[in-house]
Amino acid sequence: MSAIRTFRRAIPHLFGIVLALLALIGTAAALEPVSIGRDTVAVDLMPAVELHHSDGNNFQVSTVPGADGIVRRIEVESVSANPTGNWAVFALANNADTQIDRLVVAPHFKLSGSGVVWPDLGSRRIAAITPSEGFTLDRQDSSEADLFLVTLDPGSVITFVVELSSDRLPEMRLWEPNAYKDTVNAFTLYRGIVLGIAGLLAVFLTILFVVKGSAVFPATAALAWAVLAYICIDFDFWQKLVPTQPGQESLWRAGTEVAIAFTLVVFLFAYLSLNRWHRALSAFTMLWLAGLAGLGVLAAFEPAIASGIARMSMVGIAGVGAILILILSVKGYDRAVMLMPTWALICAWLTAAAMTVEGRIDNDIIQSALGGGLVLIVLLFGFTVMQHAFAGGTVAPSPISDMERRSLALAGTGDAIWDWDVTRDRIFVGNDTEETIGLPIRTMNGPARDWLPILHPDDRDRFKATLDAIIEHRRGRISQDFRVRGEDGHYHWMNLHSRPVLGSDGEVVRCVGTLKDVTGRRKSEERLLHDALHDQLTGLPNRELFIDRLEAISALCGAQVELRPTVFVIDIDKFGRINDAFGVVTGDTVLLTVGRRLKRVLKPQDSLARLDADRFAIILNSRSDVSEVAAFAEYLRGVIRAPIGFTDTEIHLTGSIGLTGWTDGAGPEELLKEAELAMYEAKRLGGDRIEPFRPSFKTVSSGRQELEADLRRAFTRHELHVYFQPIIRVRDGVTAGFEAILRWEHSKRGLVPVEEVLRVAQASGLMEQLCQFVLDEAARRLSDWQQIPGRGALFVCVDIPSGQLLRQDLVNDVALVLKRYKLPPETLRMEITETRVMENPERAAKVLERLRAMGVGLTLDAFGSGQSSLSYLMRFPFDALKIDRAFLSDERREERLMIYESIVAMAHRLDLVVIAEGVEKAADADKIRQFKCDYIQSRVHSPPVTAEEARRRLQERGSERKPARIRRSV
Repeated sequence: MSAIRTFRRAIPHLFGIVLALLALIGTAAALEPVSIGRDTVAVDLMPAVELHHSDGNNFQVSTVPGADGIVRRIEVESVSANPTGNWAVFALANNADTQIDRLVVAPHFKLSGSGVVWPDLGSRRIAAITPSEGFTLDRQDSSEADLFLVTLDPGSVITFVVELSSDRLPEMRLWEPNAYKDTVNAFTLYRGIVLGIAGLLAVFLTILFVVKGSAVFPATAALAWAVLAYICIDFDFWQKLVPTQPGQESLWRAGTEVAIAFTLVVFLFAYLSLNRWHRALSAFTMLWLAGLAGLGVLAAFEPAIASGIARMSMVGIAGVGAILILILSVKGYDRAVMLMPTWALICAWLTAAAMTVEGRIDNDIIQSALGGGLVLIVLLFGFTVMQHAFAGGTVAPSPISDMERRSLALAGTGDAIWDWDVTRDRIFVGNDTEETIGLPIRTMNGPARDWLPILHPDDRDRFKATLDAIIEHRRGRISQDFRVRGEDGHYHWMNLHSRPVLGSDGEVVRCVGTLKDVTGRRKSEERLLHDALHDQLTGLPNRELFIDRLEAISALCGAQVELRPTVFVIDIDKFGRINDAFGVVTGDTVLLTVGRRLKRVLKPQDSLARLDADRFAIILNSRSDVSEVAAFAEYLRGVIRAPIGFTDTEIHLTGSIGLTGWTDGAGPEELLKEAELAMYEAKRLGGDRIEPFRPSFKTVSSGRQELEADLRRAFTRHELHVYFQPIIRVRDGVTAGFEAILRWEHSKRGLVPVEEVLRVAQASGLMEQLCQFVLDEAARRLSDWQQIPGRGALFVCVDIPSGQLLRQDLVNDVALVLKRYKLPPETLRMEITETRVMENPERAAKVLERLRAMGVGLTLDAFGSGQSSLSYLMRFPFDALKIDRAFLSDERREERLMIYESIVAMAHRLDLVVIAEGVEKAADADKIRQFKCDYIQSRVHSPPVTAEEARRRLQERGSERKPARIRRSV
């Protein structure tokens, strides 16, 4: 044993000598600093670290050139009580213009790459870190890793000298503090669940051992406790139970690995009853267990050696066990057959573990995943053991009486028995069901009058009247909901179903039925009623409840002359920009803030509601004087203008406020309409203003204001439709796809032009809802068409309107429809014009790259209508372009066709697909074919058609099997 210890201690010195010789043979590469920016979250420092072994207690090194280009020589003295003489050097460069804080993280234990022979079982890795400038870094509290906080000044280049506490440094990373905290917290829930399951499983199997007494149960329980101890150490929970000194974690880790190997052999021996088959097999098992027990003693002195042998032993156990199980299964031994799936999982787990310790699997989740897999294996062992141990314990079925059947049916419902003996005036409530938990059973069992104190005051008279009516009329049923005060003081909604039982004299002698707790159902009904009349985001009344309150107030106004309320409608100006700039979540937070502010300025007799999106309405009853109402309106305007703090910025809002006074004979809908028209006028005049209603507003109700209101209602009235114009493949004339085109069929105006629809949607903040409608409808129809035999190649093009490209949730919306309708990403194409891309090129490039990474097709629409910069085709990830119809106009036709042909040739050289749009003449279509354009979209072949018509045409024209991805014609 001493020889082994001496040899082991000599290994680091031999390793250092070898490194020194290698350094003399060739010149080492210069130390390169790791560049750090503000957006750098995590960096692996190991490739940039120089390790020096056995260099003594004082270490000298040359720094990397600093910002001034000077190379310095520094010397660092060991700060450890027992220095190892091992050092590491790395350098960091702050390329940002601000100060950056980062954490140097070196985990105490890493399973990946820990090895089999003399494995690395974990220890403290870093004693101290000294920078070339400033003081030694501060160590942060952590039981799992060595953490040091690094602060880098702008533009600084600093060399760090690391004093190592061990011979190995398996990993060292540089983390952004919050990101590291989030990463650690991300595993906390998972580890807690795994630990909880493992603990409950160990306790449960131990209880089963006490109850059942079979030998297999203590073996399974011992394995469960060994696994629990292992994951407690692996998840750093052991430190909270048994505080250990630094360096002792290797002893505990080795001990638990030996315990797992030992208990695994015990379980296999006990479950398969190997002592029944052959003495030699039993003797071999006893020798193996004796060796593992000795290994447990060795773990106290040489943990690494014991752990390495235990790891190899587990592989041997898996192999021997697989052979035994296979042989016994062939012989028809049912226990072996039942164990085969779980043992196959053990073999798979050991294979993954072996690849991990050898370093072939190296990621952040593999160690936790292996711990969870180990618990899963023990769980399956427990199920297998219980399935076998309790097999054959059922009772043979036999005929049951009608009374027993009714009793079983009542027990199955879970209802409590309610029995009122009218003659003796005694009520009995069964207390052996879950329905009676928390109820005052003692008070409920007794005279009927004892129920009155525990009933809700509003239900007492009704309860008494119901019982009296049953006795008086001597017929009928009781079906009533009432509230009973529980032992905790809270009321439970109870449902009583009962019927009277008549005696020989025709009088009611008792009432028998069931009592059921329906609190959950009643709360659900109340919640549904509340949600139907209130806005789910702000909790304020919605439009329907607001109109109902207007109707109630109109009835009061007829009786109270002095009551003359004022109706306000408030719209947040340009609220869509907040969603585009900060996201929908921030937009919802802003709406909540505005709702709370408006509510605070109102009095109890006033009413506030959220009509839709960014629009609120107020019924002002507390003020009736004109000057007071005007002052209140101005105050509301100031409340909305108050800035809202968000992170490091402030969000400034303005509101368009319309108001109207009470008019005798005017209905609620008309009053709200007047206030909305006044608000539209305020919005038309630039917003951030107050406009009282004037009768002249009604003369322009057919204008934009009414059109905006009609567009809001068009969604529920089903006036919006998506038509589809076929896109024809030039090579064979086959319909390859469609472009989705929005149409609004107004009930009075007829078909509204698309340009006007988009303009109104942009002004009213409905653009996002409109785009989601088109995208969802197009994806749904495409999914349906692709189910037609031979039509799996179809694609659909969806236009991205102005402003939507910069919306943060666009990528999420596209991903959602792809997942919802199970579409291949390449069959959904997004079209963007040049002008929309240039509104914000940097933001557009990021969004397009994310869409392209998902596999979604990207088309540059209306090419040639704008700036037509060829740099777009190189800068942005387009894979197709659609040539604008303007090139086919009659003005200077020959020159335009020459440019058309050049565009097609250039696009093909760039490996781009070309789609010709707006081909209105057969002659133009022939020219397009001569130019070898890939696709044509025009009225020559077909105008836009409904989804049903498109499906009919696809079914009539037979099956075609083409690649799903849009490709160039050959």
